[in-house]
Amino acid sequence: MVTHLPNVRYLTGLQATAGLVLVGADRSTLVVDFRYDAAARTLLGSFPDRPFDICLVENTYDETLARLLVSDAVRRIGVEASSMTVGRFNRLAGLVHQSTLIPTERVVERHRAVKDIGELETIREAARRLSAVARGVAEFVVEGRTELEIAADIDAALRAGGFERPAFETIVASGENSALPHARPSGRRLARGEGVVLDFGGVYDGYCVDLTRTLRVGAVPAGLSRLHAAVREAHAAAIAAVKPGARPSEIDGAARNVLTRHGLAEAFGHGTGHGLGLEVHEDPRISRLPGALPDEPVACGMVFTIEPGAYVVGLGGVRIEDDVLVVEDGCEVLTDVPIDLL
Repeated sequence: MVTHLPNVRYLTGLQATAGLVLVGADRSTLVVDFRYDAAARTLLGSFPDRPFDICLVENTYDETLARLLVSDAVRRIGVEASSMTVGRFNRLAGLVHQSTLIPTERVVERHRAVKDIGELETIREAARRLSAVARGVAEFVVEGRTELEIAADIDAALRAGGFERPAFETIVASGENSALPHARPSGRRLARGEGVVLDFGGVYDGYCVDLTRTLRVGAVPAGLSRLHAAVREAHAAAIAAVKPGARPSEIDGAARNVLTRHGLAEAFGHGTGHGLGLEVHEDPRISRLPGALPDEPVACGMVFTIEPGAYVVGLGGVRIEDDVLVVEDGCEVLTDVPIDLL
C-alpha cells in the first residue's frame, strides 16, 4: 500500500494532494477521490499496457481501501512506515482486522534513487535553469538590503526562470547569521565586510534541484577567506570521490577529512549531501552517520548534492553546494556556477 504522495506520482505519474496505490503481484489499483478521477483516467489511458485499475473513493480513503482488501482476501499488507501516522495505522488495522499490516521501509524509494533517461533529462534542464538563476544573484547582494528582500528576489528569479516553485524556503544568511547552517531570512541588513550564504532551489516538472554559494559584501576578513578556501577544497575532494561503488560515508569522509586537516572538524556538523528527485531530500544520504539508512554504494543514475560547509560563531559560515550525477567514470556536475564568489 503506497501512500507517500511522491511515490504515488513515481508509480503512476499522477500529481495530487491525495491518493494511494495498492500494488499487487499481477495488477495494481490507483485509488483517488472525485477531484482526480478524470485526471487519473486520462493519464493512465495514455498507457494502455500499464497494469493499473482505477478505484474511486467512497466515503473515505481508508474505508475504500478496507473494502478492496477484504474483497481480495488479502492477508498481509505492506505499509510505508516512514510516511504513515500511528493514528492511520491503528485505524486501518481496525478496518482490516482479518489482515496483518506489515511496516516496510524504502521499497519504492530504492527504485527512485536511480533515475531513468527521462528523469535525467528533466533534472539536467532544471540544473541548467538553476545555474542561470544563480549566475545573476550577485546583483541582489547589496549593502543595506535585508535578507528578506534578497530572498524574495531569488524566489522571483526562480519563477522567471521557469520553475514551478522554490524547492524549499530560500536561505539568505548574512554576517553572524551565516554561522547558522539553516538560518531563516530576517530583516537584518547586509553590512560591508560580511559574507552571505545563499541556498536556494527550484522544482521543475516535479523534480528538485538545489544550489548554495557564499558571496561577500566588499572585502571580508582574512579568516573568512581562509574558511571559504577550506570549504572549496573539501567540496572538490568530495566530488572527486564520487564514482559507482563508492559508499556515501566515503564521499562524506573525503570532504570531512579536508576540513579536519584545516582544524575545522567541529565546524562541519551536517552531512555532505542528499539525494534529489521528486523530493528535495531523498536517497541517497551522503553522510558519515548511516542512521536509519544503510551505507549502500552509490550507482550510475543517482543524483545528489555535494555541500560541505564550515560555521564559526563570531566569524561566519561558508557553504558550497552543487548537484552531481553518478556516471560510469565518476560524476557529472550538473550545476555550473563560479565558486570563487567570496
